[in-house]
Amino acid sequence: MDAISSLSELLAEQKPSSFVEIPGILGQTFGQATIAATLPMSKLFSIYEVDLEVQRAIIPRNLSKLIDYVNLYLEDRQPIYFPGIIFSARGAGHYDEDQQALRLQPIEKLYVVDGQHRLAAFQRIMETLQSQMARAKDRREYDKMEEITEKLRRLYAFPISTMTYLDINARQERQLFSDINKLPRKLGGNLAVLRDQRRFYHVAASELAAKAPAMQKLTVDMFSERGKSPEYLFSYHLLIEILIALFEGRMKSAARNNGYQYEDKELQDLVSLAGTYFNGLLNYLPEPTKGEIVWSENIQIALAMFMHEEATKPGKFNRYALEHVLKILPHVNWNNIYAGEEKDRLPRRTRIMKAYNYIKNFYQDQNAFLISDADSYNSKEDVS
Repeated sequence: MDAISSLSELLAEQKPSSFVEIPGILGQTFGQATIAATLPMSKLFSIYEVDLEVQRAIIPRNLSKLIDYVNLYLEDRQPIYFPGIIFSARGAGHYDEDQQALRLQPIEKLYVVDGQHRLAAFQRIMETLQSQMARAKDRREYDKMEEITEKLRRLYAFPISTMTYLDINARQERQLFSDINKLPRKLGGNLAVLRDQRRFYHVAASELAAKAPAMQKLTVDMFSERGKSPEYLFSYHLLIEILIALFEGRMKSAARNNGYQYEDKELQDLVSLAGTYFNGLLNYLPEPTKGEIVWSENIQIALAMFMHEEATKPGKFNRYALEHVLKILPHVNWNNIYAGEEKDRLPRRTRIMKAYNYIKNFYQDQNAFLISDADSYNSKEDVS
């Protein structure tokens, strides 16, 4: 079989048509006509468009992460999953009720409402593979051409779930995009299972929440993609932020070790140390309740960053150094961190750094007086 070096060659294998057909069932979503369909990437490449008046600019870090994720499928043959992509037809095309399909003229496009970075990741990988194919063809590297052809076929055939709004305008698209990216969304059971295919700290958070006894008291909402339900103390993403702060001493956006490739021992060691840390919080802090300021997300992230700094002073993260510094916690007056309405009015990063500096300064000034060798780590009942 001849190698395929471009998307156009692959699409040329398909039966020519004067229109693009998107099979799907017509329905109503938020009072608007929509169709739901699962399409191969080969078809999506040719019909989507990005309106920069609606979409934000591509964030390189987010794009890079998604490219790494897609490469799990192409390079390592691991199963991957993406939430559905939402499009707007803006009145284009005609829905054939007999055939149950939306038919677009070749010039007509679907505009991306949600999923720009996902599509861009596939597009970037396709362009890279096509470039590699051209070089391999010039050098007559036939084995490499065969390998790239197979990857291209799998990339073009990758199925993506889509929902297309048939007749909303750009203003409605902007509102829909804003709602999708701000409101909490509950995760279905199938998507929750797929977390074990995600990055290092995501997997660690899932393992910790499922297995660490301390996390039975520090309730974590593992089934919301964004935010948390009111009955939980922590959100899933807050737990990830705390782990990154604790083991890297930085904010989640700057994490360096949150990749897809890691050893299981590395994961288990981190989960064990994290269990020690959260057990220490339960031993030394007030009971975990939503009204207690020390359990607020800003102070929890700041506290984890401070603990990282002290626990790594011996050279690498040290369990005994961590257990020692935890003993300062009962002596901190958490209500003195913010003055007035600072905890609500200051930018999030500023609130975190203010809490971090308060805890650090307090420890430097008081630890020699407040922590003695007679202090026992098991000052309360150990829940581990």
